[in-house]
Amino acid sequence: MPADDVDRLALRDRLASTVREAGALALRTFRRQPASWIKGVSSPVSEADVAVDALLRERLIALRDAGWLSEETEDDPARLRREDVWVVDPIDGTRAYLAGLPEWSIAAAASTGDHLAAAKFSAAKRRLDSLAAIEPRIAVVPRIPSLALRLARVATGALDGTFTAPNSRDWDLAAADLLVHEAGGLITTLTGERLIYNRPDPVHGALVAAGRARHGRLLDLIRDRLSEFA
Repeated sequence: MPADDVDRLALRDRLASTVREAGALALRTFRRQPASWIKGVSSPVSEADVAVDALLRERLIALRDAGWLSEETEDDPARLRREDVWVVDPIDGTRAYLAGLPEWSIAAAASTGDHLAAAKFSAAKRRLDSLAAIEPRIAVVPRIPSLALRLARVATGALDGTFTAPNSRDWDLAAADLLVHEAGGLITTLTGERLIYNRPDPVHGALVAAGRARHGRLLDLIRDRLSEFA
């Protein structure tokens, strides 16, 4: 096996172990009413988000010295000068976490140029209604609060596909993007362009994710009605 492949497998295994440790930390305060507050206009954050972020940063930077991009850390433009970047969402689905619901996840990915290594722990209704109007055979299921978890379920086949609203960030997507890709699926813009990570503004527009065959079919279905899904 080539040395690069061995290194990638070792990174994957150590990353998975680190994220499991972070998951165990998050579970200590799950359903135990951790302290929480609002950041920005309406985004909840809890002491668990902060603790998991700190643990992941300590462990992952020791694992590979790289740039850092996390939802719970002030952005440092120095990451743009690094080839390797850790992309992290300490708890994706904080509202669900604080409500005691299981639909949350921890996502971490190492982005190296065009490559991703990722690990994970544990569509808006309007878009689904529009899709069902186009293709009545499509069954709509309740929205999963954690975007990373929703995409992971596309990767496992538990969901056939999903749409994401505009304004998702790198940390919402990078780890799950790799899972979907490795499972043979695709996550792209509504016009089929691949995602680019570690840009100065790590924000994405509306996206669609599905297995490869269904992904093409979904793009065909919405091609003439993009404004309803954007």
